[in-house]
Amino acid sequence: MDIKKMIRDIPNFPKEGIIFKDITTLLKDGKGFSETLNRLYEISKDKNITKVLGIESRGFIFGGALAAKLGVGFVPIRKPGKLPAEKISETYQLEYGSDTIEIHKDALNSEDKVLIHDDLLATGGTMKAACNLVEKTGAGVEQISFIIELDFLNGRELLSKYDVQSLIHYNAE
Repeated sequence: MDIKKMIRDIPNFPKEGIIFKDITTLLKDGKGFSETLNRLYEISKDKNITKVLGIESRGFIFGGALAAKLGVGFVPIRKPGKLPAEKISETYQLEYGSDTIEIHKDALNSEDKVLIHDDLLATGGTMKAACNLVEKTGAGVEQISFIIELDFLNGRELLSKYDVQSLIHYNAE
């Protein structure tokens, strides 16, 4: 099954000149959703993962399902103001400004081997911040997974010390 064909391009979203890779067309197809989950499972099943973390918001979709399939817990990585208990945060730079993500302080421990999932790898800034959050807890980043990687933005370089796995690659804008 070619899941790449189930992803639609939305030109000029969220701003002029960007071609947004929309996974909602993949999500609405039951066989495509299942096949994508199975492929994510196959690349992570032998990693001894103890927790799956998903980055808000599209990382929650497959991250939660993957955690269930692996038989491990799921931890959400959220934007500020969304988590109710004591949390730790990581601020990172964007092209214009900065952003912050958070997890609950008690979500992980030094014994955890973590898989962090998000839908798309672009420049890698958000995922690098997520890795920093995990490492602040003493846990280890065992693997990072994405459905889509935009190779031409070189996000993998920022994540070079990690095991990065992507199902679909786009080599040109």
